[in-house]
Amino acid sequence: MYFKGAGGANTKRHLWGWALPSSTSTGFIASKSGALICCRGRLSSTVFTSIRTSGSGIRCRRRLRMSINAAATESLQRGIAEFYDKSSGVWEDIWGDHMHHGFYEPESDASLSDHRAAQIRMIEESLRFASLSDDSLKKPKSIVDVGCGIGGSSRYLARKYGANCQGITLSPVQAQRARELATVQGLADKVSFQVADALNQPFPDGQFDLVWSMESGEHMPDKTKFVNELARVAAPGGTIIIVTWCHRDLSPSEESLRPEEKALLNKICNAYYLPAWCSTADYVKLLQSLSLEDIKAADWSQYVAPFWPAVIKSALTWKGITSLLRSGWKTIRGAFAMPLMIKGYKKGLIKFAIITCRKPA
Repeated sequence: MYFKGAGGANTKRHLWGWALPSSTSTGFIASKSGALICCRGRLSSTVFTSIRTSGSGIRCRRRLRMSINAAATESLQRGIAEFYDKSSGVWEDIWGDHMHHGFYEPESDASLSDHRAAQIRMIEESLRFASLSDDSLKKPKSIVDVGCGIGGSSRYLARKYGANCQGITLSPVQAQRARELATVQGLADKVSFQVADALNQPFPDGQFDLVWSMESGEHMPDKTKFVNELARVAAPGGTIIIVTWCHRDLSPSEESLRPEEKALLNKICNAYYLPAWCSTADYVKLLQSLSLEDIKAADWSQYVAPFWPAVIKSALTWKGITSLLRSGWKTIRGAFAMPLMIKGYKKGLIKFAIITCRKPA
């Protein structure tokens, strides 16, 4: 069997199976029947551009793609869950409830306590940008926190609005810790947490007045399905807030990022279990395709600039180093990738974006 990988090179394997070219970051082995035995890493969107087989080639190719995509997604999700199972305790120990960037005044220099306040500011600024009302008749009464971490945003929003909030995460450790913190903080009757897939949310259509995704979109291997799910569970008239890492928008003359930019993003993706990135403009186009209203987007990169240097500084304390060593290699590898995030921001490759919209009433 022959196939062409993302790099364009043809590869041959004997009857026992096949594998991707070594230039990709994904490897997997299949039996001659086409059943996937194992899969690791990420898949490029151009995994197979051609497959030559005997018999019903088109049906075989479609089944193969579906099998590969499903297995790759499962592998990615397992990696994400294991990464956060190991790293969430370290983060909470040093940074507290909120596992996301802070919002700062440009060029500010802040202490750790200020960083924690900046994380709260990030929530408030996101709500302000989306024009969420504090009016008792207009404020959200039901909220879903998609990629909830240990529930920091869920508890904050439930407390702020007096709303019921449901959080979902791929990490069983995060879900359990989120429930524990909700009980300790007297919010067990207002918030709940479960292990669930953001691409197949366990909620009926139109359930939530506010659909909240704070730095989870970057983990989604299928951005179209992700955005469709956010829109599906939003109630008529409900607000959707997506705060996420993106790559820069392409210019009209560009078809893709430059090779050196792709190489940098690939290193970051490998460390943090991220699939292919998209741009802010890509998100806006997806929302427009669903006929959502009041679509707004902004680049907040300048407002988060102090964050990664502060994370590195906290990791280099005695407490940070010992916590990293206890947490294992996955977390340590993520720590080593932090300077790459700073490099990406400084080069203008990585953008910290907010995108908001409303579902038609």
